[in-house]
Amino acid sequence: MTLVFDHITKQITQIDLQYQGRRQVIASYLFFDGNEAALIETGPALTVETLIASVRAAGVPIEILRHLFVTHIHLDHSGAAGVLVQRFPWMRVYVHPVGAPHLADPSRLVTSAARLYGDRMDTVWGLPLPVPSENLVVVNDGDEFQVAGTTLRAFDTPGHARHHHAYLDTTSGLLCTGDVGGVRMPNVCYVRPPTPPPELDLETWKASIARLRALKATGLCPTHFGVFRGDADWHWSDLEQRLIRWGEIIREEIQKGSDDQAMLRRMEQQIVAEFETISADLKAYDVAASYEHIVSGYARYWRKKLG
Repeated sequence: MTLVFDHITKQITQIDLQYQGRRQVIASYLFFDGNEAALIETGPALTVETLIASVRAAGVPIEILRHLFVTHIHLDHSGAAGVLVQRFPWMRVYVHPVGAPHLADPSRLVTSAARLYGDRMDTVWGLPLPVPSENLVVVNDGDEFQVAGTTLRAFDTPGHARHHHAYLDTTSGLLCTGDVGGVRMPNVCYVRPPTPPPELDLETWKASIARLRALKATGLCPTHFGVFRGDADWHWSDLEQRLIRWGEIIREEIQKGSDDQAMLRRMEQQIVAEFETISADLKAYDVAASYEHIVSGYARYWRKKLG
């Protein structure tokens, strides 16, 4: 496999984890000042070897990679954390207080994912391992960390998940948005909201968008996938209008009594129609945020809200 990474500033490298052998699905962001290194997003356990090889290929000795920040604990963002700590016990993992217990004991994460993927767990995500409590650092809203020659500031940003942080690099002004900033592919003007169950909340997501928009970041770095400079206001608006519009579609279907398959067909029709005017690879978006996850997240949200 050819390793893929991009030096986006003098101190920040975007690593393409090449999930399922496909480029531009999951990114990790590597910070390095010549003396110390930090990483935002570990990716899934399945891609840990690609991550390690890419860190080294980017010129960073693994011995000085000491700080692993995860925006939230979904397996595509944090699944490799325990694997890395087992192999490199000097690493510390920084995580939201709600997510910390699930990194210490990922059994519930595995059980939840196994309901969807069954025997395919190993080939879809790999097996996450526990992060020892002494290696965990609980991160609260507004916390700042001086690492790798910069300061990373955490922003509690629920909506996609209750245990979600975005991280602002105060040196470059770049904002690592995790999933609350949506899914967007390089050179494409289209932002897809990833809305898996069980913690989707449209109102808190809108509030998180407003909070992050107000930061006036110099660029946005979503985990799925790319670095986007110069159009942050457009990006937030495109994400928010689609987040709400898709929610309205699923609410209408639920109120009509549609079953899950009918809602899935309606959402697929909606998304395909949106892409008719866009020159982009629809499959890349589907891998990062599938129709099934989108529909099931909205359906759970509305069924709970509507009673």
